[in-house]
Amino acid sequence: MKQITNKIESNISKLGILLLLISSGFIFSCEDNNLPETGSIADVTPPQAGFSATVSNGDWKTYDFSNQSVSATDYVWDFGDGVPSTDKEPSHTFIGEGTYTVSLVASDKLGASSTFSTTVEVIEPAVPVVLVPDILEAGFEDGMLAGGTGDGRDSWRISGGSVFGITSSPVRTGSQGAKFSTDGRVAYQALEVSPNTDYEITIFYTMKTSPVGGEMRLAVLGKHISNASEAEAEIFAFVNGTDQSSSSTYVELKLAFNSGNRTEIAIWMDTNQVAEARVDDVSIAAN
Repeated sequence: MKQITNKIESNISKLGILLLLISSGFIFSCEDNNLPETGSIADVTPPQAGFSATVSNGDWKTYDFSNQSVSATDYVWDFGDGVPSTDKEPSHTFIGEGTYTVSLVASDKLGASSTFSTTVEVIEPAVPVVLVPDILEAGFEDGMLAGGTGDGRDSWRISGGSVFGITSSPVRTGSQGAKFSTDGRVAYQALEVSPNTDYEITIFYTMKTSPVGGEMRLAVLGKHISNASEAEAEIFAFVNGTDQSSSSTYVELKLAFNSGNRTEIAIWMDTNQVAEARVDDVSIAAN
């Protein structure tokens, strides 16, 4: 009887140990399944927030944010203007100029988080100042230079070229205009301009009705020259006026061009020496 009792006690003891081992294995198994999600490394590399900001090429109020956070899966942005974002790398348009404190909270799936903040200066860029040159003696009138000097042609002369004559009729405005006879008269005036800028030169001209085939040329030289013989090689834009419908009615002629990398140009006017032409009211504008 005692042996049977001892045997039963021994079996009960073994059964208890077995149940204890099974229970412990279940606990360990449950703990092993509680793994951190992708992007989180528990207790080794917690989230660390970070970012940089650059202004967009298209709009000075829009900034692109480059997320430099590590070990994070979720992001909450505060741009300091009441408009949040949960994008990883957002673009944000601010309401206007100002200093904004931008914050990023980066977190992982275990609830650990990190915050990074910096200020962003939103500044409207200054509008480049475009140089619009003054054209001297633009109406070819006497006394339009400093001190009441000038004969209407002094600002248009160049060595090696025969300057145009002066006419009193027909004129468009004032009392004088430029007369380009058929013996090779020219006009030249050097100007300073802003680079990479669109300009437009306007003149008003008229030509005698015969002989037919006359041309009034308005051209732009790419640099200042010292002699009329250099002009043809330096022309980079030109337009020809060919209206011979009336010798007394002035017609508008425009020449649009971009200055490119130039800071100096020159206006050049001449004819093809077929029909006499007249010019008045020269102007230039930046577009």
